[in-house]
Amino acid sequence: MHQYVIVDVFTTVALQGNPLAVFPDAVGIPAERMQLIAREMNLSETTFVLPARADGDRRVRIFTPINELPFAGHPVLGTAAVLAVSTEVDRLRLETAGGTIPVDFSHRSDRTVTAAMRQPIPVRESYARQGDLLDALGLESSTLPVDAYRNGPRHVYVGVESEAALGRVQPDLRTLARHPDMAAICFTRSGSSEGSGEHWRMRMFSPAYGVSEDAGTGSAAGPLAVHLARYGLVPFGTRIEIVQGVEMGRPSRMFARAEGNSSQLDTVEVEGSVVITAHGTLLA
Repeated sequence: MHQYVIVDVFTTVALQGNPLAVFPDAVGIPAERMQLIAREMNLSETTFVLPARADGDRRVRIFTPINELPFAGHPVLGTAAVLAVSTEVDRLRLETAGGTIPVDFSHRSDRTVTAAMRQPIPVRESYARQGDLLDALGLESSTLPVDAYRNGPRHVYVGVESEAALGRVQPDLRTLARHPDMAAICFTRSGSSEGSGEHWRMRMFSPAYGVSEDAGTGSAAGPLAVHLARYGLVPFGTRIEIVQGVEMGRPSRMFARAEGNSSQLDTVEVEGSVVITAHGTLLA
């Protein structure tokens, strides 16, 4: 039997945000069974906590319902929150296949934790199938160049004109699934923040990763801050707010900041809150 915790990430309200299953003690669970468990949980990700191997406090393996990821944002933040509830440390370093991620805690209670993680520096890549991607999303164009960023998963960014247009996006998921190893990120400036550049809306579609739509994608929030700064929509170093999951009825709120400049990124940080929603026992 193995205990697990369900948390909702990027929210302080249970049953909102992006849900995550965390197995705080996964010693003895082989990788093949981890994948089966993640499929059974049927959430965008499930994490398994193991003893550290290198410079971290714990090691974390991250599974979608169909594959393992080297890094993902809401699983790292949610896992750190579960571990933080039972400790008084101000920082945890979590080893992932994408590197060791420092997570700093600014608030915690019996059920709610607020934390910030320093993410792997995303690598920008060209995306050759821009026309096919726009067709799959039902869009004619992007408000910014369509760039891909990889910090574990690969996210491809497509700007849309307004929040109304963002809400109308209805991708052809079967066609989108033929774009392997990527998640499509659609984003726009929040209608309540014209001129400030600090408030943004986002949606994520990734049938290739087994997720039709995600409620809160932390690994995409950091590169979005990079993308916006690179094209001059916000200055580097600006803390932006990103709201996601509205169309799913699971609003998520993330904060992201990219320090550096267009030629040299120094740090990428994403912050959010996590609420513990349920505890359970796996009998299989």
